[in-house]
Amino acid sequence: MDKVKIQNERQIRRHGRVRAKISGTEARPRLSVFRSNNGMFLQLVDDLSGTTLVSAKLTEIKKTPGKIDSSKELGKLIAEKAKLKKITKVVFDRGFYKYHGRVKAVAEGAREGGLEF
Repeated sequence: MDKVKIQNERQIRRHGRVRAKISGTEARPRLSVFRSNNGMFLQLVDDLSGTTLVSAKLTEIKKTPGKIDSSKELGKLIAEKAKLKKITKVVFDRGFYKYHGRVKAVAEGAREGGLEF
């Protein structure tokens, strides 16, 4: 099999294991993380109704040097937006990414912004 196909299958399996354990509700939505090489996107999702309550992306913030610092600022931004919607508790969904680097920085920034995991 192709190396890329094997990698994609592993990612899908990893994501399935994470998503089997967590789900978002309106009272405690799921903080979903998607990161690419150039950007990062966060969403607060209510899985029961299938709607996105709040979203944030890296282009909405002022660029800071370094991807990790920018990710931390992005976590603070989504926490501010969540507070406006009166959301204080969330479930963190790291997807198939390791809890390390930019994903960890988002979680730390969201905690500093006032969200509880």
